[in-house]
Amino acid sequence: MIDRKLLDILVCPIDRQPLEDHGDYLVNPRLNKAYPVQDGIPVLLVDEATDWPMGSR
Repeated sequence: MIDRKLLDILVCPIDRQPLEDHGDYLVNPRLNKAYPVQDGIPVLLVDEATDWPMGSR
């Protein structure tokens, strides 16, 4: 889980909009993309994003 203060300033690298905390992923529901959180560190790289919900498309 990401600290609330950090989550308030993190944005999606694609559309620069806020992300939602879903445990092991930070999710952009507008674009249906999920960014992994590895060892408590968000990996906000477009190439690392996966489709959300998982297994769709």
